[in-house]
Amino acid sequence: MHTIVFIGSNKSGTSREALTISNEMGYFTVLITNRKSFIRQRKEFPEVHRMIYVENLLDKDKILSIIKDLEQEKSQIGAVISFIDPFVAFAGKLSQELGLVQMSIEALTIMEEKTNVRKHLKKLPVSPKYAVYQLDDPIEKVLNHFKESFPLVLKSPVSNGSKDVLLVNSADELQEGLKYLKKRLPNHTVLIEEYLIGPQYLIEVMVINGEISIVAIIDQEILNGTRFIITGYSYPALLSIEENEKLQTAVFSIIKKLELENGTCHLEMRIVNGEWKLIEINPRMSGGAMNRIIEEGTGINLVKETIKLFLGMEPNLEKTAMKCVYAKFVTVQSRGKLIKVTGRNRALKHDGVKVVFVKPRKGAILRKPLSLGDRYAYVVAVADTTEKAKRIAGKAANEIRFYLDPL
Repeated sequence: MHTIVFIGSNKSGTSREALTISNEMGYFTVLITNRKSFIRQRKEFPEVHRMIYVENLLDKDKILSIIKDLEQEKSQIGAVISFIDPFVAFAGKLSQELGLVQMSIEALTIMEEKTNVRKHLKKLPVSPKYAVYQLDDPIEKVLNHFKESFPLVLKSPVSNGSKDVLLVNSADELQEGLKYLKKRLPNHTVLIEEYLIGPQYLIEVMVINGEISIVAIIDQEILNGTRFIITGYSYPALLSIEENEKLQTAVFSIIKKLELENGTCHLEMRIVNGEWKLIEINPRMSGGAMNRIIEEGTGINLVKETIKLFLGMEPNLEKTAMKCVYAKFVTVQSRGKLIKVTGRNRALKHDGVKVVFVKPRKGAILRKPLSLGDRYAYVVAVADTTEKAKRIAGKAANEIRFYLDPL
């Protein structure tokens, strides 16, 4: 049996789509997961042929033992893949050890840790000012160092999905933010960066034998507040010729400096006074609705082409569509236990709506957004202009109502 082994998955989004697409491509699909809930909900994963629970997904000996057992059962392992942090580089190392397609492991490893990214890129003009603060150091040290630099952004070096990322505007907020992160971060290290003001974009990239392809540039709409929650994605991003040329130069300089020869990544960047600055880079394609946004806008199923890259096949990144797409995400403004959700069918009836997705089940605890995981629904709409796609998605998203029992 031709087999693909996936290390970890979320319940929905890009990593879940990868399981479905692997199955559709005719592969025996194996998911190794550290989520006991997935084992209990096994019947909800019909696309997975074998699901195996492992408490620590970074336990190389355990994973290799599972793969050896699969091979003894006549499975022919074609790829070991992960679409979620922090297992991307680890999957690449397993592939290397098994003699499969070689990814750029060192580059992927760097991208999984934000302080390493900043250190490797510090001489490039795309890099903001930053410092690494040890939470065991006296707080007066950092207060004195940054007293003239507000606003600032505090980040966990291994955060993803905007978890443990804070905007602080004063010395008091900085002190409170550091205290908050000290309780949450086991490694007691915080990345402190200057706050960059300007429109933000997501850039999806695939690199094949050193050839860099910018697959999509997406405009991001950020919810007002201190947590950088993205509530809207618009494709294609409306950039001037000069902005687009500068972006390509900036992205290529980053990829080459990291020495990424084979793999995928996505970057978040801002235009600041006419120049591009890197917010962050991750060693995988973006999650959530990103694959559907790109497929509706370009005709490219980026998850499928990524799987082909890991299998040693030639990805096809030729665009077969040119449509405007907008994805609108829905959050709630109070904490409570979910009683019911209404409006899904009404949202689907809006002309141009392609997808309506609602994540939480009845009984789930919902809260105001602290990370991207606190977005509870989304609508993807397609139209002939960006403005129209955004308007359709917004109206459809307004149909969705979450009824909560306050806590």
